Amino acid sequence: MARSDALPLWIVICGLGLTQIIGWGTTYYMLGALSQDIAQSTGWSGTLIFGAFSAALLLSGLISRSGGRLTDRIGGRRVMIAGSLCAVAGLTVMGLFPHPVTYVAGWLLLGLAMRFATYDAAFASLTQIAGQGARRAISYLTLFGGLASTVFWPVSHYLALNIGWSHTLLAYAALNLLVCLPIHWAVLHGAKGDRVTERVADTAQSVHVTGRGRLVAITLFASAVALNGLVFSSISAHVVPLFQGLGFAGDEAVFMAALIGPSQVASRLGEILMGRRLTPMHLGLIAFGLLPVAVALFALMGFSWPAAIVFAVLYGASNGLVTIAKGAVPLMLFGAKGYGEVLGVISAPNLIVNAVAPLLFALLLGVVSAQASLLIAGGAALASTLFMLWLARLHPQQT
Repeated sequence: MARSDALPLWIVICGLGLTQIIGWGTTYYMLGALSQDIAQSTGWSGTLIFGAFSAALLLSGLISRSGGRLTDRIGGRRVMIAGSLCAVAGLTVMGLFPHPVTYVAGWLLLGLAMRFATYDAAFASLTQIAGQGARRAISYLTLFGGLASTVFWPVSHYLALNIGWSHTLLAYAALNLLVCLPIHWAVLHGAKGDRVTERVADTAQSVHVTGRGRLVAITLFASAVALNGLVFSSISAHVVPLFQGLGFAGDEAVFMAALIGPSQVASRLGEILMGRRLTPMHLGLIAFGLLPVAVALFALMGFSWPAAIVFAVLYGASNGLVTIAKGAVPLMLFGAKGYGEVLGVISAPNLIVNAVAPLLFALLLGVVSAQASLLIAGGAALASTLFMLWLARLHPQQT
């Protein structure tokens, strides 16, 4: 497909892939490695340290639809450049002026960055460039993004030990300024918004959901994504204490948690190699369905050591595939025109849920056992899958 930027799509994907590793690693994932150092050096409470992060996610959710609409109108290139600048500003403010007020302000800027410079904006940018052919590009891009925690958790830990958390944030600001921003400028010439999207997006053979059916489909898929995100964000934030509550020793719990990342990347690689045989709807059914299966097998096998390995692998695989499905299913159902806004609408409840889920799950763990907490989470995962099944039944032509 001819594109106005004249760059091969693989160059665009590789460039965006690098920015996704840095973008996720220096915003969403960095606190997991730096929180203890921040608390020890400042004396700030965990409520402040993690509450600011939750506020950033909440802000991302509140602006999600308008951010998607902006991406459609002015193009992914400008939006992702703005996202990089927000990341630079937020990290710089926190690194240069370590104070509770500036810490919260910095995280709010990172909330903007996470909306404008990570997956939603990147998926919309790829769709503006490749149109309906963007599904494969999205799959490749998520393979890069899946490496963010694997790379930046140890990097953040190492830097914090050697230069301190505030200087680590300044180094991350430099990465966003000197690496991500120039890449967004260089590779996204074709992501120019509605005018380009209309030209490359939809083929005559495409039949998309319109009218009331569109609203129903968006509601069902957004519900599936939000409930799935509720489970993932809850368990991910408490994975080590959860496994310890299930009777595993500390090092065993860490080992189980370490299996999740590689499983996530492996599932995305498998989708790239074999995904051509699956429609996006089939992919969504598998992605959402793996999570309740993982919880059920864990419980049926008595929360044993082998069961924990099965759970961690399936949990990671589900998380990896859901990310692709979040981009592919809306593209199939609704087309490329207005895709950014659709993603924004679908992502908004998920981001808001992600902001409160860790706190809610912590409260749940304080009231009931780890086993009961996991089963309750499994119930939410099952509800997510049922919403996805409902969507598939309403659109059998897409399965």
